[in-house]
Amino acid sequence: MRSIAVDEGRGVNARALVVSDLVVAYKPGQPVLKGVTITFNGRGMTAVIGPSGTGKSTLIRTINRLVEPTSGQVLFLGRDMARVKGRTLREMRSRIGMVFQEFNLVERLSVMENLLCGRLGFVPAWRTWLRRFPESDIARAFDLLDAVGLREFATQRADALSGGQRQRVGIARALMQEPALLLADEPTSSLDPKTSVEIMELMTSLARRNDVPVIVNMHDVELAKRFAERIIGLSGGTVVFDGPPGALKDEHLKQIYGGEGWL
Repeated sequence: MRSIAVDEGRGVNARALVVSDLVVAYKPGQPVLKGVTITFNGRGMTAVIGPSGTGKSTLIRTINRLVEPTSGQVLFLGRDMARVKGRTLREMRSRIGMVFQEFNLVERLSVMENLLCGRLGFVPAWRTWLRRFPESDIARAFDLLDAVGLREFATQRADALSGGQRQRVGIARALMQEPALLLADEPTSSLDPKTSVEIMELMTSLARRNDVPVIVNMHDVELAKRFAERIIGLSGGTVVFDGPPGALKDEHLKQIYGGEGWL
């Protein structure tokens, strides 16, 4: 497929994430991502759209090495995430916040304890075992709970919350890391339409307030167009569209998703 790209003259800053010739194959000879090259310029929200099985989640999860790349580079803060190991990998992951489709909370822990899990890579192990986090971390957690509207739920167990509330906790936990990048893997797919809009509004506003670039993959094209500053369309494991929401037309959606009867 021919890639349809829209060049806005985007500058690249020091926080840029550069994905080069990325190939991911879960089975030999059957790549899910086929030489993907994208520069995420380190600001704003970028939405990755495309049909199921085209590699959206694989791309997001390869960036922070939840999925191992087969070949290629993922350059972030001067390091190749595809090559780092051990302590360096843990340190690099600590700079990347992650919001999951199924929330990925520790259900038996309280909301506050789930937020403090976002600091596990930053405090000594003995403090986490004894749950003795620095006062500054506790204060930041309360500030984030205020920001997501859940301060009164601080002591409640995570499994007592609704889906929308759990995702708010997930966003706050990711921001507890004070990340240089926020990844969101289909954060609204298990939520109703109204809650989905609320979650996207919250994630967008908090990321902007904390000056954190966001890469989100999602099925909902209208949500992507409403909240993202840039949209990347994947089809068959390759990039077939890259541009601003206003440039995404029916012809592009046909190329991304195939056919036209669903439009």
